[in-house]
Amino acid sequence: MVIKLDKMSRIELIDLRKDVDNAILQADDRDRREALKAAEQAVAKYGFSLSEISGGKGRGKGKRGKAVAKYRNPSNHEQTWSGMGRKPHWIHDALSGGADITDLEI
Repeated sequence: MVIKLDKMSRIELIDLRKDVDNAILQADDRDRREALKAAEQAVAKYGFSLSEISGGKGRGKGKRGKAVAKYRNPSNHEQTWSGMGRKPHWIHDALSGGADITDLEI
């Protein structure tokens, strides 16, 4: 199949690109399902399930748990901060008011 791209209009090319992108996504899904099926069959020959072999973990790292709080707002004990990410406003306010960060440690 030969497609003469130079003879196509811009709109036809954009539509073709959308069709190709969708076809690639469908091919990825199909290949992923086939690979998973093949992997399940391969481990089944040895009497295992895929989740047993992979340690019951899914793809990727997964979500992390909530970080442990290291600092607490002395005027509102419900406000805490783990020390990771941006400093909350109450930390900035306390530090600009002369407090030391160690004063806010839990």
